[in-house]
Amino acid sequence: MKTLVVFDFDHTLVDDNSDTWVVRCAPEQSLPAWLKASYEKGHWTEYMGRVLSYLRDQSVYPDAIRSVLETIPFTDGMVELLTFISQNKRNIDCIIVSDSNTLFIDWILEVRGVKSAVDSVFTNPASIENGGYIGVQCFHSHQCENCPVNLCKQKVLSDFRESQASSGVHYQAVCYIGDGGNDFCPIKVLKETDLVMPRKGYTLEKLLSKARHENKALKPQIAPWSSGSEIQQQLLDLIQQ
Repeated sequence: MKTLVVFDFDHTLVDDNSDTWVVRCAPEQSLPAWLKASYEKGHWTEYMGRVLSYLRDQSVYPDAIRSVLETIPFTDGMVELLTFISQNKRNIDCIIVSDSNTLFIDWILEVRGVKSAVDSVFTNPASIENGGYIGVQCFHSHQCENCPVNLCKQKVLSDFRESQASSGVHYQAVCYIGDGGNDFCPIKVLKETDLVMPRKGYTLEKLLSKARHENKALKPQIAPWSSGSEIQQQLLDLIQQ
């Protein structure tokens, strides 16, 4: 059976946040106070829709946005890791679950030539509309009270595994790689045979440490990482089992 690798995107595959990186396109590389003040907790996607509309109103077109996004740095070792995954598709399925959007992720993966590593991307749909506006929509609705209104990563992971199982695809292990608070929810459905890899020094590692300290029932093994090479070694161990 294959191993399923699940990546977060911002601050995991790439070493920054694609949604905030895009602000470099704005006049003087900053947003006006009224726009920043419009953000409501848990409603980041709607806020980003307003940011993208503002950029177009400032005559910043999609090609310019793409050019800026293509300069975002990948985290150390991640390009090599994705290349390794693309060379081992017989043993590895790979998905991205992210609160970014489809256009940003597609552009960034494409410029580094690593799209072939990724089988599916679950993120907010985005498209270029009439007049050069980029529209972004919420990925789905859900009942989870712990996640942003537009994306519960636990639901995405559970739905994906259920869909795969109905097609006869079962995984010997899941390797979940992330950094943020919204990566904690899907870890609750992982098993003893699964592996969670939090980025060292980031929120997810701290949440996992706190949960273990409080004796909360988390089943997967935990292996913190700081570079893609560490993840690659863990994957080698998994697929050789």
